[in-house]
Amino acid sequence: MSIPASVLSANHLGQQVLSSDGALTILHDIGFDIAQGESVAITGASGSGKSTLLGLLAGLDLPSSGNVILMGHDLNQLDEDGRAKLRAAHVSFVFQSFQLLSHLTALENVMLPAQLLGRKDVKEDARVWLERVGLLGRLNHFPKTLSGGEQQRVALARAFITKPQILFADEPTGSLDEASGERVIKLLFELNQASQSTLVLVTHDSALASRCQRQLHLQGGRLL
Repeated sequence: MSIPASVLSANHLGQQVLSSDGALTILHDIGFDIAQGESVAITGASGSGKSTLLGLLAGLDLPSSGNVILMGHDLNQLDEDGRAKLRAAHVSFVFQSFQLLSHLTALENVMLPAQLLGRKDVKEDARVWLERVGLLGRLNHFPKTLSGGEQQRVALARAFITKPQILFADEPTGSLDEASGERVIKLLFELNQASQSTLVLVTHDSALASRCQRQLHLQGGRLL
């Protein structure tokens, strides 16, 4: 299937949740398109709906109204398994909390998503990616023996080994000190540019957001 020029579209997205006071609206009528290879920051204060929107864009949740078109597929028309398969084929994630598996080494953590796609002989590829993020000397270290910055660099290598068309990053430097965060962000943009992936970055950091080609600002669940 040919890849559409717009790899991600949000159409009249709304999200409501039930609370003790009734229905609470988190997102109101959100709409935009993201082109292949574009870097886009989703910004806004805490509670503005950034992470909720990211979850809808990635098909981790379904909206109360509207729809998301991801890589030409209407996520509303796919069941949970279908959305998971679509993500596995086209999408990677980088989270604030790293999400590394504690019982696997750095090398094994990077190998895992490629193995889950059925790829063979991925060890050398994983070594190459760890070398690119400056961790060739940490191949056999477990996450608990790595610093926060090192763990996030392992997470970057893991995200890019599958050659994703879209990378979702949710506050990727939120739990790092300034120096480590700066190194991770520099790597993130370098690797993303080299891979020609589409980057969708959630952040409250205006300096980080300014590195993206475009910013989408949320306030009170509305797109400004």
